[in-house]
Amino acid sequence: HRPTTLEEAVQLLANQEGAKALAGGHSLIPAMNLRLSAPGALVDIGRLSELKGISAANGVLTIGSGTTHAEVAASADVKTHCPALAAACGIVGDPQVRNWGTLGGNLAHADPASDPPTVVLACGGSIHAVGSGGERDIAAQDFFVDLLTTSLKPGEIITRINIPSQSGKKSAYVKLAHPASRYAVVGVCVVLEMSGSTCNSASVAVGGAVTKATRSPGAEGALAGTSLDTAALNKAANALMNDISGDMMSDIYAPEAYRKAMAGVYLKRAVQAALQS
Repeated sequence: HRPTTLEEAVQLLANQEGAKALAGGHSLIPAMNLRLSAPGALVDIGRLSELKGISAANGVLTIGSGTTHAEVAASADVKTHCPALAAACGIVGDPQVRNWGTLGGNLAHADPASDPPTVVLACGGSIHAVGSGGERDIAAQDFFVDLLTTSLKPGEIITRINIPSQSGKKSAYVKLAHPASRYAVVGVCVVLEMSGSTCNSASVAVGGAVTKATRSPGAEGALAGTSLDTAALNKAANALMNDISGDMMSDIYAPEAYRKAMAGVYLKRAVQAALQS
């Protein structure tokens, strides 16, 4: 089905049994190929102009869910108000994926090894969704539930992503990329609010190593109030590894112990990259 309006798309998803929304297709189609998903119908929302565009106003960056990764990475507004997201979207997959895959589709798929979920979470973003039951805003903290699982209700469509402006803060996203797929074996995003050389507050999120994009309160507390010296970074790295220890991913390429150790290493690298931003 190819609806011409968002309202029509919502109706189709509500009335077609087992229907799934299709935007860029770079998450859903591979899942179908692997038999992880078998929708009863596809509702193509990739051409809906209502879901595209980027704007910044009143301290909030708003990105339409149908905006491609390449468009996000190239946007002057995103580079100004959420540079970590511009950087993350610029290293998703390869050029073909970035020019077809959409930010909304990426978040809805909720692959912890992808890059944008970690950044949206660390930056305190929210996801706006619409369905047959109406509209609602979902904090990123509540949106990512488990591996490939979100709090979206059946038939709901992400329409936009709202992120508080990070202008004036230091932020960075870094990852240990799998050499074949470019997915994050470990990805860490940090957002630092600085006063001179002192870190007033920090937001830390990790992906890849865990089953969902995850905040690290321990690491955030270890960084806050410090000059981000070696001792503080070591303490934060240990706290991050402790926070994620019960929710680790593991495979033949990168077992749990390796991912856990690299989470600490890449937290330090993310802080250092943020300070240089």
